[in-house]
Amino acid sequence: HHCKVVLLDEQELIQEIQDSSPGQEVLDTVFRHLNLLETAYFGLRYLDAANQTHWLDTTKKVSKQLKGKETFTLYFGVKFYAADPCKLLEEITRYQFFLQVKQDILQGRLPVSFELAAELGAFVVQSELGDYDPRRHSPGYVSEFRFLSNQTVELEGKIAEHHKDLQGQLPSVAELNYLDKVKWLEMYGVDLHPVLGEDNVEYFLGLTPTGVIVLRNKNKVANYYWPRISKIYHKGRYFMLRVCDKNNDENTYGFETPSKPACKHLYKCCVEHHAFFRLVQVSPNPPDVIGTRFSSGRAEKISQREAQMRLRSPPQFTRTPSRRYQRRI
Repeated sequence: HHCKVVLLDEQELIQEIQDSSPGQEVLDTVFRHLNLLETAYFGLRYLDAANQTHWLDTTKKVSKQLKGKETFTLYFGVKFYAADPCKLLEEITRYQFFLQVKQDILQGRLPVSFELAAELGAFVVQSELGDYDPRRHSPGYVSEFRFLSNQTVELEGKIAEHHKDLQGQLPSVAELNYLDKVKWLEMYGVDLHPVLGEDNVEYFLGLTPTGVIVLRNKNKVANYYWPRISKIYHKGRYFMLRVCDKNNDENTYGFETPSKPACKHLYKCCVEHHAFFRLVQVSPNPPDVIGTRFSSGRAEKISQREAQMRLRSPPQFTRTPSRRYQRRI
């Protein structure tokens, strides 16, 4: 089988895989190609025949998951968002997070205000073009970049203004400053899943580093912290959470998902997030993963420690220029 992996900088990695190849083999090839050591945050996504997104299960054969396709297309990305991406140990890892969040903002998953979009855009331009130089950066130069799907001339002008203030910032510093701004956003790193509540109202369940949030019309109406979630289960299209409140009373909340595969995807994501982020608070012995065999197990604490143990001199890497668009006249 041909396997095409689309990376966060839009470059493509093509590899041949056997019918027997497990997902981990493909993921390891990507990590080697990118020279990443802090690997526990990342995964590979794919779309099934009904256009439902899934994360590739690294323990199972790829061919069993992407059935009936000659060429497998996988998308590399951040699966678990570090609560503080500025604390990631290596610049090369922070760069991948920077690329991911840029994509989250462009595709509308992470809403930002006009003012913040202008500041973030300036960090992107500084990282890619270096210091503002009137001889090289003629009016309209910012319009060749895409930051938001509904980008305006006003925003581009504001970005150019902010760019002038960033003299001397290296790409790594501009990217660190970018991540330092976005990590405070309420929707940073939130994995959203559409559901119907028991009241037949449309909600989104959002998986975050701290727990599960429930959103209605983009407003947070409930927040269940990971340590308080005692059970996660699903049946058909129904997804359930059992949560302990402050008085240690248990409540069960049920939600209906659009389809069985969507429910299974939500369930897997939720169990894996729960396993990953609970270990940040509890250490050194990881608890058993509740619910199931779906364990990404190597949680944030462990992955950080692993990376620290393999201290190396920072790897050299090349930043890929982002796609350019026709300049506004």
